[in-house]
Amino acid sequence: MAKYNFKIPALNEYPVVPELEEDTMAHMETFRAKPEFQEALGFKGELGENWKEDCIEVIGELLGKYRSLQVYLDSCVKCGACTDKCHYYLGTKDPKNMPVARQDLMRKVYRRYFTFAGKYFPKLVGATDLTTEILDDWYNYYHQCSQCRRCSVFCPYGIDTAEISMAAREIMDRIGLGDKYSNEIISKVFKIGNNLGLPEPALADTLEGLEEDMQDDFGVDVKYPLDKKGADILLVTPSADFFAEPHVDGLIGYGKVFHEAGVSWTLSSKASEAANFGMFIGSYENMRKISLRIREAAIELGVKRIIFGECGHAWRVAYSFLNTLAGPFDFLDPDYPVPQHILEFTWDEIQKGTLNIDPSENDHMTLTYHDSCNVARATRMGDKPGGQFEIPRNVIKAVCNNFYDMAPETIRGTTFCCGGGGGLLTDDLMEVRVKGALPRMEALKNVIEEHGVTNMAAICAICKSQFTKVLPFYGMDMDMIVSVHQLVSNAIILTGQKTDDDDDD
Repeated sequence: MAKYNFKIPALNEYPVVPELEEDTMAHMETFRAKPEFQEALGFKGELGENWKEDCIEVIGELLGKYRSLQVYLDSCVKCGACTDKCHYYLGTKDPKNMPVARQDLMRKVYRRYFTFAGKYFPKLVGATDLTTEILDDWYNYYHQCSQCRRCSVFCPYGIDTAEISMAAREIMDRIGLGDKYSNEIISKVFKIGNNLGLPEPALADTLEGLEEDMQDDFGVDVKYPLDKKGADILLVTPSADFFAEPHVDGLIGYGKVFHEAGVSWTLSSKASEAANFGMFIGSYENMRKISLRIREAAIELGVKRIIFGECGHAWRVAYSFLNTLAGPFDFLDPDYPVPQHILEFTWDEIQKGTLNIDPSENDHMTLTYHDSCNVARATRMGDKPGGQFEIPRNVIKAVCNNFYDMAPETIRGTTFCCGGGGGLLTDDLMEVRVKGALPRMEALKNVIEEHGVTNMAAICAICKSQFTKVLPFYGMDMDMIVSVHQLVSNAIILTGQKTDDDDDD
């Protein structure tokens, strides 16, 4: 593990509301995007001489376009209900990481230029002129928000801090001040089709390797098809599934499920990425362009259904925005939802008895489950409220014998974030990622001590990547994070699968 020059927070039995320490994270600035990455997304390359006027103009445009933004900026009464709900404040102690204070970075500028009281009596209403110092605070602290929306659950007025963070990032992008990590990734999607910049030959080679592994390990011809025209199902999954642990184990599981279900499916080299970082930067136009790749791939391949793999924010974009951003999808089979989550598909097959499952194959693990923020608070699964909580747990319990939930106040609708979502999964923000993971690490430590949990399952590529990186900071094994479909893969007994006796022969 690389050396980092910051103090790792101590784990407590329960989250402790810290005493305020001003500006402890004021130094935390992620790398800024180069002009070529800005311009590729339709933004100004860099800040110009008239950046202040540009900024005020964009704020006015967004206030007119998104009524919710003005409502959120006007509604806050500083009640304090959100202050101790943010994992970043709990981990960093910086008051500007309180949701209310982070909102106020924009609110005080909004009041100065867009309200009567702020224009004529600014000091009375906390209005402030827009300065370079304010802009620096915007850049630093709006990139210390994972847009997890936990604070919104507890806000009596329903103020959505994620919407304010998204708006702030869009404003900064449009005036020429963008984040390198997110904007460079979006550029790769436009050029190649996925976040990692993996070309079609690399994808094909990876999938062929998986097929060979399936034949060698199980003696079964499990296919991982790419660009197969006429397939019934288009699987759109995060590109991490193509190369990294534990992500690729989930991809192996998808293939096994589809194989045993007897369905025809394919991946697409054009839409080889489920993730949509357009949401992280608050740009609905870029979110739309990325989503359209999926529509175009579905039409070109002639599929009947679209299923999304394990990725939290990808499912949020798909569930909440796909039909309006890239629809209509009237060319697909109307008997199936658009879109569908891989867990919905797998749970349906388990209920039908299609899959031959041996849960004892996972007896070397005692599991808990991390509810990913975007799945928990912005989507649903199945046809009943709360399906996004129940279906993943149902699948885990079907393929594992040993499962324990973490404390009720840290899961489901009030789940704590992994600490790396919202476009923060970059090493230049490692300090805020580690400190933001504190509440989840505390809950995990408790369930380890109480029930002997050895592994934590997740259905989000960012969560898996984040935990792999931060678990060692808290004295835990990086390999304890697993994909839900990795567990499914372990438990499935393939039809015609060779046995140990076959190997002896």
